[in-house]
Amino acid sequence: MSPASTVGRWAPSPTGYLHLGNLRTALLAWLFARSAGGRFLWRFEDLDGAVRPQFYDSQLRDVAALGIDWDGEPVRQSDRLDLYRDAIADLRRRGLTYECFCTRREIAEAAAAPHGPSPEGAYPGTCRRLGRAELEQRRSQGRPPALRLRVEMPDTQHLELTVVDRQLGPFAGIVDDFVIQRGDGTPAYNLAVVVDDASQGVTEVVRGDDLLPSTPRQVHLAHLLGLEPPAYAHVPLVLGPGRQRLAKRDGAVTLPDRLALGETSVDVLNLLLSSLGLALVADAGDLRHIAQQFDPASLPRQPWVHKP
Repeated sequence: MSPASTVGRWAPSPTGYLHLGNLRTALLAWLFARSAGGRFLWRFEDLDGAVRPQFYDSQLRDVAALGIDWDGEPVRQSDRLDLYRDAIADLRRRGLTYECFCTRREIAEAAAAPHGPSPEGAYPGTCRRLGRAELEQRRSQGRPPALRLRVEMPDTQHLELTVVDRQLGPFAGIVDDFVIQRGDGTPAYNLAVVVDDASQGVTEVVRGDDLLPSTPRQVHLAHLLGLEPPAYAHVPLVLGPGRQRLAKRDGAVTLPDRLALGETSVDVLNLLLSSLGLALVADAGDLRHIAQQFDPASLPRQPWVHKP
């Protein structure tokens, strides 16, 4: 891939203020793209019911304060529903979907059943096996069904697919019959992100390593839709003092929190840069010089534990 063809992206959900972990991942995504001379896009993943309008602007403002820029106008998934619905309709026409009426509790109980447990987190295929009469009975109960992808499997309830991550190397993960449309009709994350990355020409996705297990599902779906999946680089998360995922309970973890303590945005930027073993800057505008010297191979492979 030539540098000029590199397209990276940052895709937060506007459900709250970005914390240091979010900002650190945004910084890394930007460094990967800019160090390759590539473009960097912003996409709001706002199909979640917890979205709050004020956080669109607050997230843009906080990231810009750190010297991170982007190309073009940010896009919103909520404005792109027709793209997702077209993809879902294509999969349905090809017989690659089925309705699922299971609750989370029912899925957990079925997965743990002695007649053949599924891998942790994998859907056990309950509704895939429903006959016509059972299907009509479920529909008559009024529970709106989710829509699952029908994955062609060998003799088990799941498919295993290996992806090669730029930072972590080969990863063999499960591809089960995952949800592509929720019961309320909203396109699911795994479908929307695949359609978005392809339609925006994204060539490399840099994101937290907690999303690595979903990558085989997304690669498989991209292939089914005739799309070229991007390359992936999963980076370590920021953890709180108890080595749990960083959260508001861990103190001053957002940019406004840090500014209220008397720090500057450059102070916060330097905190993030130091956590990555990168040089510090005197001004946010100097971040472009960091990008020119950035080497992903030198990044730490372990989570950063933030201690207030």
